Amino acid sequence: MKFTLSWLKEHLDTDETVEKLAEKLTMIGLEVESLEDKAKQLAPFTIARVISAEQHPNADRLRVCMVDTGNGAAPVQVVCGAPNARAGLISVFSPPGTYIPGKDITLGVGTIRGVESRGMLCSAAELKISEDHDGIMELPADAPIGTPYAGWAGLGDAVFEINLTPNRQDCTGVHGIARDLAAADMGKFKDPAIRAIKGEFPCPVKVKVEDQGLCPGFALRLVRGVKNGPSPEWLQKRLTSIGLRPINALVDITNFMTYDRARPLHVFDAAKVRGDLVVRRGRDGETLLALDGRTYTLDNSMCVIADEHGVESLAGIMGGEASGCSETTTDVLIESALWNEINIAQTGRKLGINSDARYRFERGVDPAFMVPGLEMATKLVMEICGGAPSENIVVGNAFGDDRIIDFPIAEVKRLAGIDVAFPEIKRILAHLGFMVAGSGAMVKVAVPSWRSDVHGKADIVEEIVRIVGVDHVPMTPFERGDAPRKPVLKPMQLRTRRAKRALAARGMVEAVTWSFISRPQAESFGGGKAELSLANPIASDLSDMRPSLLPGLIAAAQANSDRGFSDVALFEVGQVFKGDQPEDQFTASAGVRHGFSSSAGLGRNWSGSATASLFDAKADAFAVLSAAGAPVSALQVVPGGASWLHPGRSGTIQIGPQNVLGHFGELHPRVLEKLGADGPIVAFEVILDRIPEAKQRPTRAKPAIELSAFQPVSRDFAFIVDRAVKAGDILRAASSVDKKLITGVTVFDVYEGKGIDEAKKSVAIAVTIQPREKTMTDQEIEAVAAKIVAEVSKKTGGVLR
Repeated sequence: MKFTLSWLKEHLDTDETVEKLAEKLTMIGLEVESLEDKAKQLAPFTIARVISAEQHPNADRLRVCMVDTGNGAAPVQVVCGAPNARAGLISVFSPPGTYIPGKDITLGVGTIRGVESRGMLCSAAELKISEDHDGIMELPADAPIGTPYAGWAGLGDAVFEINLTPNRQDCTGVHGIARDLAAADMGKFKDPAIRAIKGEFPCPVKVKVEDQGLCPGFALRLVRGVKNGPSPEWLQKRLTSIGLRPINALVDITNFMTYDRARPLHVFDAAKVRGDLVVRRGRDGETLLALDGRTYTLDNSMCVIADEHGVESLAGIMGGEASGCSETTTDVLIESALWNEINIAQTGRKLGINSDARYRFERGVDPAFMVPGLEMATKLVMEICGGAPSENIVVGNAFGDDRIIDFPIAEVKRLAGIDVAFPEIKRILAHLGFMVAGSGAMVKVAVPSWRSDVHGKADIVEEIVRIVGVDHVPMTPFERGDAPRKPVLKPMQLRTRRAKRALAARGMVEAVTWSFISRPQAESFGGGKAELSLANPIASDLSDMRPSLLPGLIAAAQANSDRGFSDVALFEVGQVFKGDQPEDQFTASAGVRHGFSSSAGLGRNWSGSATASLFDAKADAFAVLSAAGAPVSALQVVPGGASWLHPGRSGTIQIGPQNVLGHFGELHPRVLEKLGADGPIVAFEVILDRIPEAKQRPTRAKPAIELSAFQPVSRDFAFIVDRAVKAGDILRAASSVDKKLITGVTVFDVYEGKGIDEAKKSVAIAVTIQPREKTMTDQEIEAVAAKIVAEVSKKTGGVLR
């Protein structure tokens, strides 16, 4: 909602500064989003006269001007490139040190092509008062030299823009804003009575309302013999100051009423209306060419105003082009009505129309101002355009329901914690338009018709508190009791956050992709079920709920590659859908690496390039599982993965065969071809929901890290085992010998070939033994080594090489 200071002063007698008014507006709940004070911004700019304009000695398109800035000062030399710079021209001058808003620079003393320039002659665009930048401004010959330009041009009107909450429909007009400021002691509210205009003849057009639920009230009047044309200067300035374009007097009057009194109106060219007006539901397939030049297709849920020709206006939202007013209009029908708020909002959303009328009607307008608003608009039409008015036609209820609330005075203290004397309560409510009856502990409060948001005692307390000042409400801590604090985040929320941080720490970039993919993509990743197909997809290639995060990530990686960024590592944490039941929806974490985007982070480099491999994807998956709280020591990796992975270059992570946590590996070439992606791409996906919850045991807290004072010992073992034996089984067997002493077991060599049976392979492991209590002797170390050999032989059938 925009308005100017001078407009506000039409309704509020105040001497307060712009800054104080803006501060008070925010404090009473009408948050000021921006404040544009042209007078303050343009204060350094003055009116000046060009004494002479000579050709620049070193540039064909520049002139050296001597400028008279007034007030007896010596002429100032200015280098100017405007084509209209000439002797005798009256323009706008800015001295060094002036901020130029149109160029976002602060002017200084400069030398242009060897000639000093001590200021600037400005165009309208450079002052941001219009788009004209073809030359410097040309002012009338009688413009006073040396006078501040903003004051002379009438630009001293500050423009406020406030952000309204949906319940403050009364403040969608300047009149309502002034009322609130007056209640907050910012001035005296001006609210002269609106006199009824006596009709000179009966209105020939009748009105029928078929559904009172859609239109509770409708008022209409004909004005004959009007002369439509440009609106007067004061009205045009009101509209242009808030960014509206003047059209003609009749239309400008309705726009003025919308912003001044929060009362949208509509005017019909009476010569273009055939027969009587009917307020009814639209019919399926009906169309309306609206005033915005677009044709809208209607249905029976929408409220319209129609005549014998058909629909003439979309009720409460926008009028039709066919019955709109133009310069040839001589008879005008002025309509002021009440509309169903919910129906207006639904119709506006369906048709995608956001008009000033819809903005106000869907929040609710003052029902008691329906007829006075018509009278006020009629007066403006007659003053500006002339004409003779008919009698009013009023259909339905011209007044809202009376609302009287029993209000205990002590409720202010109980709900807000502040003591406000009863006389002050009564004064505040009276200034806001409420009527208070009684003087005891319980009073009756009558709610004004323009405050449809006030329904109970708490609403009245809110009105009192916002005017007294929210800063007067004491800070009161909540009673927390003796119970321990509950966690703020749920376990899944913690897992999600930790998973994102773990992957970001590994150099991956988070992506957010569509939850919908095409049917072929869904089928490639185990989806494509009928129950996961969308009934009304937003696009043909977004028809199914995703069974995996990877299709979206692969598409994003390919889009980057197509634009020259092939070395990308992307991840996403989000929902996947295996069915249409709640238990079939999971939170997954997935990532892809393309090109030279290995976890080593080298990319293309003279010292070597690191192509992403399946082991990068494996490390990514384990990083997520570890961060999310999975028991890493219990995780098993088995060869092979999902159908979308290469069968010989993939793996599955599980805690036993019944709990598969996820997969990793290189994507299958057929899947990449179907997705239109260039390979190779490595990927992983794990299901965070399948990570078992950690058991809560009442144990003493352990230190984050335990450091031993003794030197660790490393021993290497090479075992000859059958080719079918998994390296992971050897690692688990070795580490199970003594979990306190053995702190690390890794594979460092696998050999198959000469010297080894064709059905066998050699797997070499390094075992780290960390003494805790004392330095181990050779005999003790050899004893541990013997146990390792025995355990590996027992579990895998391996023989020490």
